[in-house]
Amino acid sequence: MPALIFDCDGVLADTEQHGHLPAFNRTFAEFNVPVQWSVEEYGEKVKIGGGKERMRSIVTPELARSLGLKDDAAVDEAILAWHQRKTAVYKDMVASGVMPARPGIARIVQEAHDAGWTLAVASTSAEPAVRAVLTHAVGEDLAKHFAVFAGDIVPAKKPAPDIYLLALRELNLDPDDAIVVEDSANGLRAALAAGLRTLVTVSGYTREEDFTGASLVVSSLGDPAGEAPEVLANEAGVDVPNVVTLATLQAILSRPRPGPPGNGAGTPTAPSTPTETP
Repeated sequence: MPALIFDCDGVLADTEQHGHLPAFNRTFAEFNVPVQWSVEEYGEKVKIGGGKERMRSIVTPELARSLGLKDDAAVDEAILAWHQRKTAVYKDMVASGVMPARPGIARIVQEAHDAGWTLAVASTSAEPAVRAVLTHAVGEDLAKHFAVFAGDIVPAKKPAPDIYLLALRELNLDPDDAIVVEDSANGLRAALAAGLRTLVTVSGYTREEDFTGASLVVSSLGDPAGEAPEVLANEAGVDVPNVVTLATLQAILSRPRPGPPGNGAGTPTAPSTPTETP
């Protein structure tokens, strides 16, 4: 059976600017960290895969000294505490409904489920946050049918292909039978490096990124009674009449599967063994 694998942030909901950014800034304020990212600054931080990794990017030697973080172990401990608090703040925001699902998500998931497709999420975000967004976007009943691969279960985050290779292995999937939905160039590179066909639904921070290699690039999946998708690129040459449907995804799956970017067609490299990260 085919499989549909979603990224989370920017795909299930447009979470970065209206969710993660204020959650990071609130956490920094609560821990007396003298950093408040602007919308523009966070637009650069989203290029870093993983929330803890984004937090680590602010820790200069000067900042560490000012916060009394005397060595690497203290920095690791602080970042872990910050990230745990940030995840809790973010989950509360998701539950409050401030970040509605992106157009077409619940519809396409229902279509895929009814057709017997395997459903999964593969994300660099923390698993509790991913599950919260997923449940809010598709509802509790459909969320139960998803396999979730998230956070630190692989050592190398996107644009490395590890999270997608892990999903393929754990779900016993042939790459020929899977399609990924991503919103960023980093996510696309990860999926392509795993040899997967990819549909891109651009989000607020990613519209101008390079999506070379994507099978289809659209503004959203669209809804019949609401927003119609704008087709930005259509390398697969599939028909997108009013909305992206399961038939669209099946048409993409019928096209040749890409090889890893820059390497031509080939066999993707297996992910390295997962290790615990702080």
